Amino acid sequence: MAKSPLRILLLEDSTADAELVQDILESDGLCCDVVRVQTRAEFVSALEDRRLDLILADYSLPSFDGISALKLAIGARPDLPFIFVSGTLGEEVAIEVLKTGATDYVLKTKLSRLVPAVQRAMRESKERAERRKAEQALRRSEAYLSEAQRLSQTGSFGWDVVSGQIYWSDETFRIFDYDPATTPTVQTVLDRVHPEDRPRVRQTIERAATEQRDFTDEYRLVMPDGSVKHVAVVAHRTPAEDAQSVVFVGAVTDVTERKRAEEEHARLRQLEADLARINRVSMMGELAASLAHEIRQPIAGVAINAATCLRWLQSEPPRIEDARRTVSAIVNDVKRAADIIDRNHSFYRRGGSRPEPVDLNEVICHMIALLRDAADRNSISIRTELDPELAMTSADRVQLQQVLMNLMLNGIEAMKGDSGALTITSKRGEDGQLMVSVSDSGTGLPVEGAKRIFEAFFTTKPDGTGIGLPLSRRIIESHGGRLWADANTPRGAVFHFTVPITSDVAL
Repeated sequence: MAKSPLRILLLEDSTADAELVQDILESDGLCCDVVRVQTRAEFVSALEDRRLDLILADYSLPSFDGISALKLAIGARPDLPFIFVSGTLGEEVAIEVLKTGATDYVLKTKLSRLVPAVQRAMRESKERAERRKAEQALRRSEAYLSEAQRLSQTGSFGWDVVSGQIYWSDETFRIFDYDPATTPTVQTVLDRVHPEDRPRVRQTIERAATEQRDFTDEYRLVMPDGSVKHVAVVAHRTPAEDAQSVVFVGAVTDVTERKRAEEEHARLRQLEADLARINRVSMMGELAASLAHEIRQPIAGVAINAATCLRWLQSEPPRIEDARRTVSAIVNDVKRAADIIDRNHSFYRRGGSRPEPVDLNEVICHMIALLRDAADRNSISIRTELDPELAMTSADRVQLQQVLMNLMLNGIEAMKGDSGALTITSKRGEDGQLMVSVSDSGTGLPVEGAKRIFEAFFTTKPDGTGIGLPLSRRIIESHGGRLWADANTPRGAVFHFTVPITSDVAL
């Protein structure tokens, strides 16, 4: 591919000299495109051509002079090479024009120097352009790095273990809250470290210096205003120019917000767990009557059978076989009472999720047994439409019990004073998941609050807590399902929830 011609601006009033200059350049193989000007106005106008590569100028012209041209060129195009080609330059003048900013000068009596001078000027111009481009790229890279460090709150550092010299980036100074004029040292770091973390950090630094191995650490800083920061440090040993040196390069990241977020997340999870337990405990008020009613029967049976057994044993002769049968009945009644207590006690336990194979129909029947008395006291019937072939799911049994209890108690509450029917159905949903629905014929969903019923602490009940439905939704979603509500026909509300089908569940 042919090179583009060298575009030269020639300030020359002599036509013969101008032609001679162009002939010399071209005779030496330089492809040139020469634009000749003679006046200041022509020179200024030609300078606007951004394609110019070089300026050749006579020192003295009738209406203009080379020094003025040089100053105009420096002001408009400081990077453009400028060579004087003149027959009137003395040594002192030549030195002066070079000091002013000219690239070179060539006497017309020695035009054999013109081509080498042009070639050298163009070579140096190219080198300057490349150097300037590299410097701009470096500055841009440094600016990008500085901004990236600021945005990510990550500073960099270098540590020469042998000399003790430490280099910090601007972001590192900001993280440690030191003036950039400060000379960082190991002690500078330790002075900022939280007193409780300082011995460990000092030990980490000393071990790194002794063992010369990469290290990571995370510790707290105490700022001058008393605030606390959390930082994470990672450092890698790098090859040093001096074989005797041990140099680490690393990064320090301000992780205060992350730490706060983690602590807040843990606090919220604990609060959520506490609310869930409070919700379970609050429901025990409704269960208390059912528990008393259920447990009264087996205990009464135990009392009657114990008295009967005593009579059999006091008979003459003792009626051992009758007493044995009565004792068996007592054992059965005690087991029944224990089962009733156990299934209610599970609602009080704390702890994380405990997945296990769960038969939804069994859970539904269990909750119906618990809430039967609460429904009977309000003249509410409980109906079921359960799929006998319903598959198993893997879930936390107590959490599913809690969801069902919330939904069933809400339905009973909605029908208080009006009697009605609570219907629980189970089936395989269209999406392949298991679906349970709890419908009532009560007051229905609130018109204005229908979209808010799953918001925490939103309630339409005078004594409601507003945590039952949000917790229920959270439980179901944590199991990979969803919980939603619809209006029932002709009146009331229906709540649905789904959970995934689980086959071959391993305990």
